[in-house]
Amino acid sequence: MSGVLVHLMRHGAPVKPGLLLGHRDDPSTPAGVAHCVTRAAGLTFERVVSSDLQRSSIPAAQIAALRGRRHDLDPRWREIDFGDWDGLAPQQLDPAVQARFWDDPEAHAPPGGERWSQLCTRIGEALTEIDRASLILTHGGAMRAALSVLFGFDHRQVWAFELPYGALVSLRLWPGEGLPAAQILTLDSGKTA
Repeated sequence: MSGVLVHLMRHGAPVKPGLLLGHRDDPSTPAGVAHCVTRAAGLTFERVVSSDLQRSSIPAAQIAALRGRRHDLDPRWREIDFGDWDGLAPQQLDPAVQARFWDDPEAHAPPGGERWSQLCTRIGEALTEIDRASLILTHGGAMRAALSVLFGFDHRQVWAFELPYGALVSLRLWPGEGLPAAQILTLDSGKTA
């Protein structure tokens, strides 16, 4: 069996960069949307799935329309929920509290927000349902959670992956009982030399 090709793409640059955007529904800039559409041009997929947040769903809808593909919204592909921090600039937070979160997002989730395990659980559930070649427009945290769930990386290891806006991770999945077996095909930050 050849497996299922899956492309995970991070949304384009948001209108208000530099903020902690978890479940806050800020859109991407027009240039950020165009960047995602351009990045998708050479990819092979049968369907498009996206987070229901505008910064992912708007470029996904455009890509699906251009390619004549189905577009499904799936809120499980949202960014981690930053709770009370959502929409704040990192400089607005106590540096020690913020450092504890980045060091251990399981034990030190943002107030009213989501623990790392909760993010990984919902992404894991979404991954088990992929049954055909797909382009998934999502968020940096969700992409890192997918890598963590599929390959056993801990949160410190996945923070080391550079996933700027428009980054693309292509995987091959072999569905089965529980989580699919997986292989990383490419991890492309979209930067040019």
